[in-house]
Amino acid sequence: MPENRVDRSQRIPHESKSANRFEAAVSLWDLDLRLLDSSKGFHDHTALASKKDLTLWEAYPELAKPVLAAMIRQVIDTGEPHTIQIDTPKQGKCSLLVSLIHTGLLVIQTKAAGIGPPSEDSEKAQLIHQATHDVLTGLPNRRQFSAELAQLLPASGKIGPALMQLDLDDFKPVNDTLGHGAGDIVLKLAAERIKETLGQGGTVYRLAGDEFAIIQVRPQQAFEAEQLADALVAAFKKPFIVNGISLFVGVSVGVAIAPRDGNEDEQLMKAADVALYAAKKEGRRRARTFDPTMLIVVEQRELLRRSLRVALQRDEFFIEYQPLVEPPSTVVGFEALLRWRHPTLGIIPPAAFIPMAEADGLMREIGQWMLEEACREALSWPEHYTLAVNLSPAEFLTPGLTDRVSQTLDIVGFPAERLELEITEGVLLERTINNLDTLNTLNVLGIQISLDDFGTEYSSLSYLKNFPFDTIKIDRYFIKDLMQDTKSQTIVRSVISLAHGLDMRVTAEGVETPQQAGWLLQEGCDRLQGYCISPPMRAERLEEFIRQGGRSQSTATTFDEIHVRP
Repeated sequence: MPENRVDRSQRIPHESKSANRFEAAVSLWDLDLRLLDSSKGFHDHTALASKKDLTLWEAYPELAKPVLAAMIRQVIDTGEPHTIQIDTPKQGKCSLLVSLIHTGLLVIQTKAAGIGPPSEDSEKAQLIHQATHDVLTGLPNRRQFSAELAQLLPASGKIGPALMQLDLDDFKPVNDTLGHGAGDIVLKLAAERIKETLGQGGTVYRLAGDEFAIIQVRPQQAFEAEQLADALVAAFKKPFIVNGISLFVGVSVGVAIAPRDGNEDEQLMKAADVALYAAKKEGRRRARTFDPTMLIVVEQRELLRRSLRVALQRDEFFIEYQPLVEPPSTVVGFEALLRWRHPTLGIIPPAAFIPMAEADGLMREIGQWMLEEACREALSWPEHYTLAVNLSPAEFLTPGLTDRVSQTLDIVGFPAERLELEITEGVLLERTINNLDTLNTLNVLGIQISLDDFGTEYSSLSYLKNFPFDTIKIDRYFIKDLMQDTKSQTIVRSVISLAHGLDMRVTAEGVETPQQAGWLLQEGCDRLQGYCISPPMRAERLEEFIRQGGRSQSTATTFDEIHVRP
């Protein structure tokens, strides 16, 4: 043998060569996915190859996963070949080339991964699992979700996968009141409940926080997707038991179906997200399927959000003032109400823009402007008139609130004892100790504190015991049917009695008729507020209103009935 000639049989021993070679496993299946024929490599790598009527799902159990099963069906329906990555217990990662030929479905297992030592394979598999699964719930994570959705799209037929976006309702109060440990338990229980409801009809993923997603591939896609979404909403009506406590955490679901609602992953995800927003907007704890008209609402929301960021700089905000009356029908002050006049959409209701401002971190700046503007206006009122200003939860929880209020009063020169700050029960769910400190500091400054919308949120009596409120405001919900509903009358009487027993005043808002006003005054309500007395007014009308003894042209008859005087 010449010296420069290499004896390859000596360089690569036969055993080593055999150990590193992966012989292709070729199999042929009929359209019912039963084995017709196979190669020796398939027999070597598939222990069940000799089984009679072997199915594709038995040979490759990994393909039974809904996302991969849908890809097999897509090859049969379209005739287009597809390469599918699977991870088998024996061969590790493999590539399956799936093609439709005239005799059936051809599957070629073309390569294998994991040829290193078993310990390396095990460690690698563990790292892959950690990278593609959520640690808390064990569900596939966002990374896995994105990869598997991308494999299914674009859908070439009339029916593609259904995507569902899920968001838990009332989950935040669990974390706020019981701690993140209880929240984690609820998330794990929620994941199990979703999987139980889903069964074998799809795959559920945890995207982030309390956000989940489902990919479903079914024959009657639209009908079955909506049926599943409704079943999920119903399943979450049952409580979660955490440390012996029953917690009611619902779910809202947005459904989108490819290719009808989008045939790319980003399009389909946006459609499902828009449907989820619609479900939330309509009251939560419900499912909605994407409809193109929903985009109008989303586009308007985004227009408002963009406009809101510059509304303060463009002087689009203004304040209206509504009188507060004490018996015997004496005006004692006004509540300042924030308004926004959009340059093209007109007046935007506070319920539409304040949550946006809170979410985008704008309420501190807007609230500061409103407080200073209202205090300057109130300087021109009679000295015994008070000014009530609402504080949003986001503004109240911002550090440095008491310093900002104190500085504003000093700059404007408005007496602290004439200012009343109104907060809602929602702000008391977070940072209880800090809230108490804030309220006590405001009281020390001489500022009055009012608990607004009492009875419509959490209404915990511990708030009234632990926090120094001066006034409780009864929400208009209990006033609107006061003269017809004995339950509302009982509740209002109870709140008045409770407040007076705790040495607090009571204000009823939303008083619309003289009959409601007379009933409330007879029951001992301390203050009235509503259209019966006066609608909210612009600042330029206040001087005339005060000069006419608490009368305006539109409400003169009403005032005659209840004898309002300044």
